Amino acid sequence: MKNVKGYVNFVLHAHLPYIHHPENENYLEEEWLFEAMSETYIPLLLNFAKLEEENVNFRITMTLTPPLLNMLDSELLQNRYIKYLNKHIELCEKEVKRTTYDERLNRLSHYYLDRYKNDLHVFKDIYKCNLINGFKHFQDRGFLEIITCGATHGYFPILYVNEKTVRAQIGVAVKCYEKYFGKKPRGIWLPECGYVPEADKYLREFGIDFAIVESHGILYADPVPIYGTFAPIVSPENLTVFGRDMESSRQVWSSINGYPGDFNYREFYRDIGYDADYEYIKPYIAHNGVRVNTGIKYYRITGKDCQKDYYDVQWAKDSAEKQAGHFMDCRKAQIENLASYMGVPPIITCPYDAELYGHWWYEGPYWLYILFKKIYYDDCNFELITPSEYIDRFPNIQVASPCRSSWGANGYSEVWLNPSNDYAHRHLHKAGDRMCELAYQFRDEQDELKVRALNQCARELLLAQSSDWLFIITNGTMVEYAHKAIKERIGRFTKLYYQLKSDKIDEEYLADIEEKDAIFPEIDYRIYV
Repeated sequence: MKNVKGYVNFVLHAHLPYIHHPENENYLEEEWLFEAMSETYIPLLLNFAKLEEENVNFRITMTLTPPLLNMLDSELLQNRYIKYLNKHIELCEKEVKRTTYDERLNRLSHYYLDRYKNDLHVFKDIYKCNLINGFKHFQDRGFLEIITCGATHGYFPILYVNEKTVRAQIGVAVKCYEKYFGKKPRGIWLPECGYVPEADKYLREFGIDFAIVESHGILYADPVPIYGTFAPIVSPENLTVFGRDMESSRQVWSSINGYPGDFNYREFYRDIGYDADYEYIKPYIAHNGVRVNTGIKYYRITGKDCQKDYYDVQWAKDSAEKQAGHFMDCRKAQIENLASYMGVPPIITCPYDAELYGHWWYEGPYWLYILFKKIYYDDCNFELITPSEYIDRFPNIQVASPCRSSWGANGYSEVWLNPSNDYAHRHLHKAGDRMCELAYQFRDEQDELKVRALNQCARELLLAQSSDWLFIITNGTMVEYAHKAIKERIGRFTKLYYQLKSDKIDEEYLADIEEKDAIFPEIDYRIYV
């Protein structure tokens, strides 16, 4: 029997912006989803399944955001993912032939061929093209707690100037969650961990019990929490808040000494999309001939400023196993120390972007699998837990007002509001006000065409509010696409707004954008009343 002195709460935030182009399959951004499916979501599901088969009682929390759920549920994108896999299998088969001159390289090409073939088998045969049901299975078994997010990852600390737009982000997200999981979510990953107290009442209105916030959202709370980030606090509006643990995050995230930088791990930035002969690789890169990542990477990190050595799967697994042991030992020492000072069992909250595990850190899902097995079988003074379980077991929680905060550079919104992207906010705020105006004016509307137009206005506003576009502009990656995403959604919203106000709805235009921006088929624009 373990002497349990504390708990560890792993939270993976699985989110991608809504990319959906039925009119054209040559958008490179669509592959963000396919890469995440092959490198993060399927590997996580497979490792959860191994733990279940081996009777390991594990716990993990994951956000599956509404845009991600809608994309995973899209038949169009499911079929395009199958096409993506078949194209990769074709390339891998060519690689097996091309690399026969080198035994180590050839072994890796076989490895990738097997991996993509297995992805196809898992996706089509095991999950019947529906990965959502895969995650639901582990939630139903009690291993996984799935939480929600803002409907389109809208950033609350800026949107709250019109609180109805924040309420809509929460209400639409909860309705989407219920559609896929048959119950309400108890928790939320605040978009970009952006906390403002004005959102609490709406979170509670829709049944949200807890939220995940950045460390300083807890540390600078009023009054200062007795236990820092090692226990949740509850806001005056009765929202329980868990803060990120800095030490455990640093061990994974740090670019200097974080685990993903291990020299045995796969090098993300060496890919045959850039290394292979151009004419040979041309059919497998961007349609316009631009070299891009294919996902087939033959090198390990090796070291700094040195010639790269070939990747070795077993060496990478060896490193992952050692680091899982190191992480567990660090949490044991941390909890041993904390428990001697605290009147409640400490909880170490470890939140990460899910895509770190597998996409950026290729070995991440395997590391989690080994870590969870070690925690279950080894001599360990802590257990894995979900936020809901912790709240239910230890309901005596300090009341304090969390600090306005976010994650991202410097922790206070500058990633999402700065000179590179500030132009967008006046349009987002104006559209938010207009959406509330429409919802009130047409609150009793019965005309089917007008209701369709009003619902589409709500979709376009929500999609324009996605914090992803602001983040991308700040970071300087795929900036043109992000500008286009905001401009098109605000343009579509505004055009429909004036058509509704003048009672001249262009049904052909409406049908076209309903097909393109097909998110939230269940939406009701009256959420803005």
